[in-house]
Amino acid sequence: MAVHAPENILHQHSFDIEGGNFTNAGTVSTRIKSILKQIGLPDNVVRKSAIVCYESEINIVSYARKGVINLIVTPKTVEIEAIDEGPGIPNIELAMQQGYSTANQHIREMGFGAGMGLHNIKCFSDKFDISSEVDKGTFLKMIINTP
Repeated sequence: MAVHAPENILHQHSFDIEGGNFTNAGTVSTRIKSILKQIGLPDNVVRKSAIVCYESEINIVSYARKGVINLIVTPKTVEIEAIDEGPGIPNIELAMQQGYSTANQHIREMGFGAGMGLHNIKCFSDKFDISSEVDKGTFLKMIINTP
């Protein structure tokens, strides 16, 4: 985990996510997109950040009891961490495969659970780290470089 001197941080914020609350799903990624636009980051950085945040947020809402998304913006990077208290991922390699999903029927009926979340997060991050512990939760760290 990178350590930032306070003078290197342009913006920092944490957002709580309630598991199972599909009514508010996507609001954090919308807020982060707005913050990044206000800072004046390039559109491609804002878009990539919004995608990785949205996918992380939907995973927390779909699978975890609760979670948090942390945003840290520095002159060189947008860093997004997603930390949840959920069932964890028993096989990360399998979960990273495009199209793999453990979503239940209810989640699929709402249009989620296509198995693209972790795949998209990895594709749209310049750096991506994941760790998970069964019955504890999952930690994602995504870094998008700014020009």
